[in-house]
Amino acid sequence: MNTFSAVAAGNDLFDAAALDTALAQGQPPIAALRQALKEGDQALADQFHAGTPAAELVPRRAYLMDRIIQRLWRQHLQHAEDRCALVAVGGYGRGELHPGSDVDVMILVEPDGREELGDQLEGMITALWDLGLEVGHSVRSVDDCLREAEMDITVATNLMEARLLCGQAGLFRAMRDVTAPDRIWPSRAFFEAKWAEQVARHQKYHDTGYNLEPNIKSSPGGLRDIQMVGWVAKRHFGANTLRALVDHEFLTEQEFDALIAGQNFLWDIRYALHLLAGRREDRLLFDHQTQLAEQFGYRDREHNLAVEQFMQRYFRTVMELSRLNEMLLQLFQEAILYAGEHETPVLLNKRFQSRRGFLEVTHRNVFRRYPFALLEVFLIMQQHPELKGVRASTIRLIRQYRNLIDQRFRKDIRARSLFMEIMRQPRGLTHELRRMHRYGVLGRYIPAFGQITGRMQYDLFHVYTVDSHTLFVVRSLRRFAIPKHAHEFPQCNTIMARLPKPELLYLAGLFHDIAKGRGGDHSELGARDAYDFCIQHGLGAYDARLVSWLVRTHLLMSMTAQRKDISDPDVITEFARQVGDQIHLDYLYLLTVADIRSTNPSLWNSWRDALLAELYILTKRALRRGLGNPVDKSELIKETQAQARRRLRQRGLHHMTVRAIWRRLADDYFLRHSAEEIAWHTEAIAAASRDDLPLVLVKPRGPRGGTELFIYARDHRYVFARTVSALDRLGLNIQDARIITTDQGYTLDSYLVLEDDGEPVSDEARCQQMVDRLRTSLDQANEPPDLAEHRLPRRLKHFSTPTQINFSNDGPNQRTVLELITGDRPGLLAQVGQAFSQCRVKLKNAKIATIGERAEDVFFITDEHDAPLSDPAQYRCLRDALAQCVDDQNESTAR
Repeated sequence: MNTFSAVAAGNDLFDAAALDTALAQGQPPIAALRQALKEGDQALADQFHAGTPAAELVPRRAYLMDRIIQRLWRQHLQHAEDRCALVAVGGYGRGELHPGSDVDVMILVEPDGREELGDQLEGMITALWDLGLEVGHSVRSVDDCLREAEMDITVATNLMEARLLCGQAGLFRAMRDVTAPDRIWPSRAFFEAKWAEQVARHQKYHDTGYNLEPNIKSSPGGLRDIQMVGWVAKRHFGANTLRALVDHEFLTEQEFDALIAGQNFLWDIRYALHLLAGRREDRLLFDHQTQLAEQFGYRDREHNLAVEQFMQRYFRTVMELSRLNEMLLQLFQEAILYAGEHETPVLLNKRFQSRRGFLEVTHRNVFRRYPFALLEVFLIMQQHPELKGVRASTIRLIRQYRNLIDQRFRKDIRARSLFMEIMRQPRGLTHELRRMHRYGVLGRYIPAFGQITGRMQYDLFHVYTVDSHTLFVVRSLRRFAIPKHAHEFPQCNTIMARLPKPELLYLAGLFHDIAKGRGGDHSELGARDAYDFCIQHGLGAYDARLVSWLVRTHLLMSMTAQRKDISDPDVITEFARQVGDQIHLDYLYLLTVADIRSTNPSLWNSWRDALLAELYILTKRALRRGLGNPVDKSELIKETQAQARRRLRQRGLHHMTVRAIWRRLADDYFLRHSAEEIAWHTEAIAAASRDDLPLVLVKPRGPRGGTELFIYARDHRYVFARTVSALDRLGLNIQDARIITTDQGYTLDSYLVLEDDGEPVSDEARCQQMVDRLRTSLDQANEPPDLAEHRLPRRLKHFSTPTQINFSNDGPNQRTVLELITGDRPGLLAQVGQAFSQCRVKLKNAKIATIGERAEDVFFITDEHDAPLSDPAQYRCLRDALAQCVDDQNESTAR
């Protein structure tokens, strides 16, 4: 839609007299025009920083560009004006030009003009590039325009927005005539093609505008969605402004105001973003978010950073724009696709009916007379899967009357019953909760949910807004209940099928993060909200306590699996005590898997899957055995050894050979490894001679969900440091490490590693590369490794995580527990290994966790005599060495 107005733009940006003077004094034309453009852009930037909205500046910049380009035209093609025309297309054609926008132009020529004017056309295009512009250009005849527009909806759209800059007006009119709606792309075909285009674009962004580095132009709810509305309105109604949609009764005044306010806010962001980046940049990257927040006047609060406030406004804006886009496209669909058709509605009840497969109210006063119908609409959508959606006129009424959802409404037994019925439906829960959220009903019915709408957390761990993440969690939980998705998580599907009340799990998913941003423990605060909600909605005390407990402890299982040594029977016993019974374990396991999957697409991998499944199975056994009957470690060792012996006997290994190897190993080894791992290690050690050491074995896809690496070597001071350094250079990420040393001076080290994409190593050549690199590195295990230098990835540069180094004692296992929390960066673990060697500390076990931009690693360590650390000097040495390696790493990666 053409928003350009030379009058509105003003002509104070371009001083024609000054330009003429510069040219008269001999200044080269390109240099003079480049300077004029620079000065005009600077004047516009000054106006923006002084508070002038981008809505006023983008047409002014288009006007400035017109004057510059028209001067170039006179220089290169003035004598050919009767045979060609210069046309602005795309955003420039609409008169919308941001600081870094492409300048899209088309030169219209007569059929033989391309050959006759070749040199002049080339000179014109070269001059545009010489000005420093990002130019999109084409040279076409009228026939070319017709042919290409017929084949490509994008070309047709660009030509629809074309604006004559200079040259022969007759050519321009001819082009407009042959590409008019009655000639190509009639309204119906145009609408269907543009709608398909939008669907494909939204899918590219995972159908959400709430990723934490959104594209303000192309993400759902972005500027392209507004342009989509404008294109359809222009093609079908000949509307040149969004205001015309009010005249055609597609928008109310209030909706029009919301649409323009949203567009203006996104324009302000885009204008500021282009100025900050110094180029076209439509992604709201972390690089710019904090600066933009400050520029837009936001300041940090106690529980809400300025950048989080700014981004919440952004996300709420695009949500509103998405709602308007959805409603308008449905109205257009009815006007364009079903114009003149009459279909008798099918009555569903006295409040709702179906027309052409869409749900609508039976009369305009339904919600005013029956406020509870504001929830009933979503239940009916669940109960009638044949319905394709809600009619736009009814969406408008929902939005109009949603203010009726107040405290009195929330206490209405009909409303409460309807909400719980929605939660208990066997189909459509995810779709209808999302629809409820889009229409603004969910946040009105559960005010605490309204508070988290659009709320982001400024980190790399949570890649969605809190509300979006929450609905993803509910979707993941629902998928566990749907047979066609059983292959994704078979164990979850099996557990889900035996849950007595799945709706309790969905409620826990809905409330698990609902208290984020309030200050305090969000799990505890959310648990109280969940309990009150359940009681108010007629759930029994046991069910309410279960939902509340799930919200309170929703992080317990993941924290136990990823930060504790679950090979330790005492850890399993304590976790089982906290869970209490099988019902609580089942619910918690499903919620944990869904929560991790829905937090960050890169977070869920085969290792975490296997780790949580192992914790679930071990806890299930502990609960069956009884909390008063904890596992006897000696019995567990005997059972594991017996299973390993059976495997080794089948592989032909003599029992005396096995006994000789096992005699060197302490009980700790048999507690921390499975029977299959013990058999694998034992067979390899038995076959190896001294000349084979260091022995390095790789199992590409082990049962623990990753690539398993086993090292058997002489124990030297730098074995761990050299191992992690070599793995770092190979680009592998360590997830778990278990180190066993023998009294005879050997070390048996087990690592679980993944590639950068979170997948196990799958290539045979890659496995051999691991073996070769590690053997070479460990041949010099009595010397410190040379650490690789790394560049800090772009995203990590914008986050600062204060380093925390905490020590505690694991008395029963005679170990010291070191917890290191610091900013994640490449090569960190290699530096830590260096620090251990420097302070003569032995690593026994490690749990490596990367939480977005944070490294949260737990190391189980001893002194050189396999005892917990006790010397204060050794504590100081380790603390100082770790702090130093973190500082050194910061300096190295920042370069």
